[in-house]
Amino acid sequence: MEPTFEEIVAARARIASGIRRPACDHSPLLSELCSAPIWVKREYQLPTGSFKERGARNALLLLPEAARPHGVIAASAGNHALALAYHGRDLGISVTVVMPIFAPIVKQERCRQFGARVLLAGQNIAEAKEEAERIIAIEGQTYIHGFDDRAVIAGAGTIGLELIEEIPDLQTVVLPLGGAGLAAGLGLAIKTMKPSVRIVGVEPRHAMSFAAALSHGSPIKIEMEPTLGDGLAVPQVGPRAFALAKEVVDEVSGVGEGAMLLAILRLAELEKAVVEGAGAAPLAAILDEEPLDLAGASTALILCGGNIDPAVLGRVIEHGLVEDGRLVQFHALISDRPGGLARLTATLADAGASVKQIAHERAFTRSHFAQVEVICTIETRDHQHAMAVLNRLRSEGMPCDVVSGSPLAP
Repeated sequence: MEPTFEEIVAARARIASGIRRPACDHSPLLSELCSAPIWVKREYQLPTGSFKERGARNALLLLPEAARPHGVIAASAGNHALALAYHGRDLGISVTVVMPIFAPIVKQERCRQFGARVLLAGQNIAEAKEEAERIIAIEGQTYIHGFDDRAVIAGAGTIGLELIEEIPDLQTVVLPLGGAGLAAGLGLAIKTMKPSVRIVGVEPRHAMSFAAALSHGSPIKIEMEPTLGDGLAVPQVGPRAFALAKEVVDEVSGVGEGAMLLAILRLAELEKAVVEGAGAAPLAAILDEEPLDLAGASTALILCGGNIDPAVLGRVIEHGLVEDGRLVQFHALISDRPGGLARLTATLADAGASVKQIAHERAFTRSHFAQVEVICTIETRDHQHAMAVLNRLRSEGMPCDVVSGSPLAP
């Protein structure tokens, strides 16, 4: 049975003692970028870095008194696990979390710091859940589902109540779609209070389990590919969440990996917001090759989580700069005589490019013996500027081609 609007209202009062309201800010810079009034709901500002705290605390507070001594258990790629561990410690309830083996190390360690028992099992959430069920049969914990538990869905719905209060002219909400718990709860709250609001769910194209469920008519297990939006990589949406979400989500948008890279970069630069792939998915839908059309509507983006591995963040930023045309690597042929390299760097400087790295290649080039191949990485303003720099080199007798895989490659 799906939660009701009244349960969402009750959840809001119930969790208030342990959940502070994250900021919801109008963003002039994102509004300009997206050609629509943009508001960002900063769920990543919660202590464990995601909206999952709302549902976790609600579920823990609703745990029957007789079940408390046995504790709770959940399968989670990270954010639900963190939320349970944090609020379990606060409420004196023991927590066991079973994470897929790919779960980010930073999330594993933080769960342990919060006092949870962390176990690694399976390649995805479904396989981790099987291990959790095996443990329950032995130890007797209560399972709290990360996106299909009634109390968890109601907790997520409290975001919708806040959005209606914070954005009086709200017309569109763009949110991430994983297991569909957030969409179900938030969508129910929004549609109950203001039915005209458009609800758009965003999934990575590598893991479109909600779209598959819509096509099939019910949740169905899908094959997934690795995605930057790992928090949304759910092989099958929850049946309870889907039953509700399909009634309140107006459309589904799939996003590519490149768009998520760019979205993480844009949010870091423009909003000083460090978010994970799932958190960046709403903005990614607007930046994608097939962009979501906001039609100038006042729009809320749900930045649902900020728990990105620092090592991954560094790679993401570099890849994002490449996608953005601001970091370009190319091969060029220049004179191997004195002054050849100086001429190249002078031309680059004059064209407004900054040289990041240059390497010479003599042994494996088929060029004339009087020429040398250089592999050069430069920083430029954007794709247009990068192409202008490369054309400038060619016009001055220095043939060059961008490396394979670059967005500028033919």
